[in-house]
Amino acid sequence: MIARELEQIMMINSTSGEEVEIARFIEDNFRFPGAVLDKHEVGDGSVNLFYKWGKPDIIFCTHLDTVPPYMLPRSENSRVYGRGACDAKGQIVTAWNVCKDLYNEGETNFGLLLLAGEETGSRGAKVANNLISDCRYVIVGEPTENKLIRAGKGIQLYHVQVRGLSCHSGYPQLGDNAIGRMCIFLDRLSELKFPEDPVTGSTTYNVGQLSSDNAYNVLPDLVTFKIYFRTTFASHLIIEDSLRSISDEKTTIIKVREDKPFEYYYIEGFDSDTVAFGSDGPCLNNLGKCLLYGPGSIKVAHTDNEFIEIPDIEKAISDLKKIFKTLKTELDYE
Repeated sequence: MIARELEQIMMINSTSGEEVEIARFIEDNFRFPGAVLDKHEVGDGSVNLFYKWGKPDIIFCTHLDTVPPYMLPRSENSRVYGRGACDAKGQIVTAWNVCKDLYNEGETNFGLLLLAGEETGSRGAKVANNLISDCRYVIVGEPTENKLIRAGKGIQLYHVQVRGLSCHSGYPQLGDNAIGRMCIFLDRLSELKFPEDPVTGSTTYNVGQLSSDNAYNVLPDLVTFKIYFRTTFASHLIIEDSLRSISDEKTTIIKVREDKPFEYYYIEGFDSDTVAFGSDGPCLNNLGKCLLYGPGSIKVAHTDNEFIEIPDIEKAISDLKKIFKTLKTELDYE
């Protein structure tokens, strides 16, 4: 049953920007006995779905969108492959089954929040954060290998422009090669030393979206690219100054986005870890204490080999019900 439910939604292309289709499918085809649905318009044509049982003190949350390219699902024994298998359509099916079980067991005052745009800046989470009030805990579903996460790295995204002077490539002495300047900048970047953090470890970065639109026989006068940092509690506040320290007058650095390293709420008795990926959690601060847990592994997410094991989903359903009841007990003692 779980595999069929998962494959059903994995047949829908919900890459970022297209996730309204899966929202419509869930609204029309999934059954949520006892729930009231609120829909949030995100502003780009996409929507959040917020199912409420009573007045939610505890919300299960994950995202609707996936990274491209879209890939059709396939099954192999107890494993389901395809885009979104673990990130995050497997999380949707997990949370849906948890909520159905809790309702059937007579529980109330909980919710299921399905968000748009997590992979492209948490747009849906930011909208939900302004619309939902009085929640005490939010449990975010991401592929954490069935571990309850203690902390996650932050991110910083920068747009970099390196300028030069064009000339005929046969006479490079008459120009100023922007690619050469970029190589010098990246060499300096590779030599920067960031402090090791005792909780979240080392700081890493990736360079992407590199563009230089010159002809092959013309010295380039402009190159642009982005640098995406995974920051720690020890490094987050020094990244920008470090970048500017290795820049010259022909290099422009613009910060596009950042999320600070994040400490998640942890409950004793569960396997734990830290993660180097982002989530909607830091953007949901108005929803109370944030937990991060889910089946599947981030190590295969965003790859051509993305998959999830059905037994891991079944374990997650059991664990999340235990987490819910533990949090409910905490609320009863307040």
